[in-house]
Amino acid sequence: MKIQVEFNPAYVGSYRLIGYEKRLLAKEDFNDDKKDAGEIGAGHTVTALYEITAPGEDPAGKKVDALKYGSNKEAKGKENGEMLTVKLRYKEPDGDVSKLLEVPVKDEKRDFAAASPDFKFASSVAAFGMILRGSEHKGASSFEAIAATAGKSLEVNGKEDEHRREFVELVRKAASLKKGAAGSPAL
Repeated sequence: MKIQVEFNPAYVGSYRLIGYEKRLLAKEDFNDDKKDAGEIGAGHTVTALYEITAPGEDPAGKKVDALKYGSNKEAKGKENGEMLTVKLRYKEPDGDVSKLLEVPVKDEKRDFAAASPDFKFASSVAAFGMILRGSEHKGASSFEAIAATAGKSLEVNGKEDEHRREFVELVRKAASLKKGAAGSPAL
């Protein structure tokens, strides 16, 4: 299976895939059935999170001047609200030739507060990973904020998910270890 996301420059100035940096394919490999990608079994799901910025902003959130001559990709799709298109190539279990599925995604202009509990939980996991890796992209993320956000997203199908509860406990332990290490002498 291969997934390719094409962002509409009318809505997205820059983007960054979070957590899959080592799994990126060259854009030419998407249509090449000889190049393998990941395997996903029936009934399984994959989550990919992107950090995106609006046109005219850099990833750090600073405003930048528009290009005098524009870009070589003139933004199309602004009139229909398409923010991005997800392209999926997959092969049947015994197949040799991939099939293409394309799904446009519209800009719903929702704040993080209105996001689904699953999205909030996934973003909490990504933020936790960025803190643990010391990522320059972690922004203002903190163990406390991650635990609070993930703690509000524990229910799956009407009951508390034990894996999500364990994650929140792990984040809280990491926070207490950090606080303890801050006051202890170096070994």
